[in-house]
Amino acid sequence: MHILDNLSKRGLVNQVTDEEGLRKHLSENQVTLYCGFDPTADSLHIGHLLPILMLKRFQKAGHRPIALVGGGTGMIGDPSGRSTERQLNSEETVKGFSKKIENQMAGILNFDEGENAAVARNNHEWLSEMTIIDFLRDTGKHFGVNYMLAKDAVESRIEAGISYTEFSYMILQSLDFQKLYEKENCTLQLGGSDQWGNITAGLELLRRAAAGEQEVEAYGMTMPLITKADGSKFGKTAGGAIWLDPEKTSPYEFYQFWVNVDDRDVIKFLHFFTFLDFDEIEELEREVQERPEQRTAHKRLAEEMTRIVHDETALEQAQRITEALFSGDIKSLNAGEIEQGFKGVPGYTVEEDGKRLVELLVEAGISSSKRQAREDISNGAIYINGERNQEVSHELGEADKIEGKYTIIRRGKKKYFFIEYK
Repeated sequence: MHILDNLSKRGLVNQVTDEEGLRKHLSENQVTLYCGFDPTADSLHIGHLLPILMLKRFQKAGHRPIALVGGGTGMIGDPSGRSTERQLNSEETVKGFSKKIENQMAGILNFDEGENAAVARNNHEWLSEMTIIDFLRDTGKHFGVNYMLAKDAVESRIEAGISYTEFSYMILQSLDFQKLYEKENCTLQLGGSDQWGNITAGLELLRRAAAGEQEVEAYGMTMPLITKADGSKFGKTAGGAIWLDPEKTSPYEFYQFWVNVDDRDVIKFLHFFTFLDFDEIEELEREVQERPEQRTAHKRLAEEMTRIVHDETALEQAQRITEALFSGDIKSLNAGEIEQGFKGVPGYTVEEDGKRLVELLVEAGISSSKRQAREDISNGAIYINGERNQEVSHELGEADKIEGKYTIIRRGKKKYFFIEYK
């Protein structure tokens, strides 16, 4: 199957500048393509996964992807999809963000695959060397103000106001395409649907800069905006963004995000984010329809995504934590897994050994009073590391600690509390 047919069947093609031409170009050549990622934070989040995985799909089809880190454009700010100006970061901050993002993409794309190994580039390389005179004479002259004002990213900001800094972003992104076209023979730019104006501006620059001296064959393609069935923003939870950095979003949290996607979204996400074949996805769709309570498709999605972004070890750990919490076998977890599984759970620090359970329940805010604590214990509502404890006189000791560090107390069916020992 031609890669464009595969992408279309998955619902991943939003707009193409010349689909017939691109189809022929991809069939006859090993195409170098790129997508840009501005370092606006010290980690990518799952909103960036679709374009990264699109690069990987082209790589699997034999083409050569470039992951462009916007070390230069990241200091300016893309107005696309925003109603206000971005906060500008210092050069040192952007450099730090850029390195971390490059490392994250290296973990997903294959940078060691022979002829079509992915490569990382940083537009700070050419943008930082350009003088303002070079910029205006060699690049700015090819952009009419009316042409730029007509682009959605600019037009939508005219009433609220847009600085010249962000107004110029379109030219800088266009310059990226020109530099990669000249240096790397890059002929295809990918981007989200909000990047259509910037992508087509880049193609226009290639043609104008060539001025008829040579034939320019280059293309642009966008992916659809990811929407959730309930109308909420993809990748956002009550706790904030879902990051690719395991220090910011643990593999367990990452796994749980995918396990808990809406039933109405799971098949679409399997098409969008995984490399499963269509037959397997159709079988998983039948599972959703016939046995939704088993959440087979959700678990498969979570498994694939955790393996792609993290690794097999992280996946196994996330599954082990999930199973332990479901079964109540908390003692089977190690300290690191406890930290992942109970991140964000109400906590309390104990500074002396031999604390009576009744006192701890009150001090940690688990029970409202000693009387209530005794009732909770007697009634069987208190669990220590997954095991019910009905001993009112119980004192917590080494046997109640996991690796000498933590105790997990549960009150009732769902209220967990994280006890840490100093």
